[in-house]
Amino acid sequence: MLHRNSCAVDDARGAANRLAAHLNRGSAQCYSRPVKHLTPKEARDLLAGNPQAVFVDCRSEMEYYFVGHPVGSQHVPWNDGPDWEINPHFVGQVKKVASMNRPIVLICRSGHRSVDAGLALEKAGFTEVYNVKEGFEGPLDDKHHRGTRSGWRFEGLPWEQL
Repeated sequence: MLHRNSCAVDDARGAANRLAAHLNRGSAQCYSRPVKHLTPKEARDLLAGNPQAVFVDCRSEMEYYFVGHPVGSQHVPWNDGPDWEINPHFVGQVKKVASMNRPIVLICRSGHRSVDAGLALEKAGFTEVYNVKEGFEGPLDDKHHRGTRSGWRFEGLPWEQL
């Protein structure tokens, strides 16, 4: 039993290390792209004022379930483990939870992956795409912790953890 648990811990550590390496590769485009950027509170207001808007959390399954996610968000991962490759079905999966003519609000951990996801949606013909620029957890602080400076959860906006 101990051996199995230590293997599970090793597997989890390996997955976490692969995710960290992927996220630190600088895969996100800069904020000067056409995707529109909103603070978490601006995103909440847009979603509350526009019932046609669809809120898409594009983080990994582990992040979505174990870190938590905004209430009402649809989970469509931009990339996911174990290899952290871009999800080749992302655009099609977003089309299933929304339609091409509805506003899409994207959120990830800190607002970078959602930029890449938004660019892919715009390239596919979506015309109203928004990025929550501080993400769910916000940037790292001086102690390398998230959620202490900004982000959806930091702002006290509705979220849940399953």
